Order: sequence, then C-alpha cells, then structure tokens
Amino acid sequence: MGARIKRSMSEYKVQFEVFEGPLDLLLYLIKKEEVDIYEVNLTRLATQFIEYVEVMRMLDLEIAGEFLVMASTLMYIKSRELLPKDQQVENTEEDDGEDPRWELIRQLVAYKKFKDAAALLQAREAEQENIFPRLPVPPETAAPAGRRQEASIFDLVNAVSAVLKRAGKRDDLREIFEDRWTVSEKIEALLKLTADAAAVTFGRLFEEAASRAEIICTFLALLELIRLKQLICVQSEDFGEIEILRAPPAPAPAQEAAPN
Repeated sequence: MGARIKRSMSEYKVQFEVFEGPLDLLLYLIKKEEVDIYEVNLTRLATQFIEYVEVMRMLDLEIAGEFLVMASTLMYIKSRELLPKDQQVENTEEDDGEDPRWELIRQLVAYKKFKDAAALLQAREAEQENIFPRLPVPPETAAPAGRRQEASIFDLVNAVSAVLKRAGKRDDLREIFEDRWTVSEKIEALLKLTADAAAVTFGRLFEEAASRAEIICTFLALLELIRLKQLICVQSEDFGEIEILRAPPAPAPAQEAAPN
C-alpha cells in the first residue's frame, strides 16, 4: 500500500517546510496530555512521538534528522524505564554521564522558557501595532467573532491521523483500487469546496474519500494550498476542531509618491 501511494504521488511532490522541531512536538504532546513537564510519562511520550513521526513519514513529508535523533533518544529512555527497578539502578551506575531523562527534561524546560519569552515579545509587538492616535469615532459595526488561532503542522498531522484510523475501521474502504486522484486535481477540488463556504471543517474534506490513498492525496493538497497561502487552518481553542478558510488577500504594496 505504501509503495502504491508513493507512486501515485510522484507526479506532484509537495514541499512543505516543518518549521517546528522535535522539542516543539514534545511540548505539543505534553500540553495535549495536560501534565507538568516534570511529571510527564516519558515512556508514553516516546510512543506518541514515534507515532507522529511515522505518520509524517507515511505522508512523505520532509523530516529533519533531529526528529530521528530524538526518536532514538526517546526509545533508549523508554527501554531503560521498562527494565525492573533494580536493573534500572544498576544501569544508571554503569552509564557515564547524566541520566538522559533529566537531560531531556532540562532541554524542554529551557526551550519552553525561550518560546514563552518569544510569544510575549510577539504579543507586545502586536499591542504596539494596535495603538493609534485619537481619531474621529468610527461608525458602530458588528462585534468581531471570537479570536481563533492558526493550527500548527502537528495539529494537522494529529487530525489526519485520526481520519486514517477511522477510515481503517470502515467496511466500505477500498484496499485494492485504481488510482483516480492526483494532488493537482485535489487542489482544484479543495479550492472549489472552499470558494463559497465561510469555513469548512477538517473532517468534511475526507467524507467522500474511498481509500487511504485518496485521504493522503487530499491532505497533501491541503498542505500545498497552505504553503501557497491560499488556505489557512484555524482553531477556536487548543486541540479543538480545525476549520479551513480562504486566506485573506495579501495587502497591496504601497505606491511611491511621484517626484515633484
């Protein structure tokens, strides 16, 4: 199945940059578990991390080597924690250097502080941009809708993974099929679907998919449209339902004043 999917996608290679790294994915999973970094179950975290990496590899996304290094580190930590308690102590005494579990936790804490500081600076910059001199009172308009945040690549991978799992339980899903779709055709279909609707839920994109290959093809088309800044994916809350919207038009470049 995997080989057939890759062959069917070979005519259109989606280049989607994953700006987040392995520490971002770990923080995402910890936030999803709603636990403190110091109390996280690294064995369960390792399993979830590797599941995400496997889904990204199945989707043929570009994965930086740091993800594979982190997966190896987590597997090593997981193998140590699965040992009996007495062997864990012996293993720790024999190893040179620090316990990799606490080294990883220290990295996560330091990285989270860095991300929180960056987010605070970004929020203050946005506040400054919204400060204007006193102007005439504008006419009353309807109250803006609740603020929605942009879904991350990990939110999208999590959502498509859930779609694939549900599809695997369907009786009508075809395992042997003739490839009917290309990413280019799915791009056109998504643009048509989102042309008139104010928003389309993530699950709506896959309601008529007849195979795993079609699900993956649709998802790759979505990623390409996000990369091209034609669609955006938003959530009203963390880990909430993802909605797909047409991206707002880019502001027109300012025209230079004509010389006197």
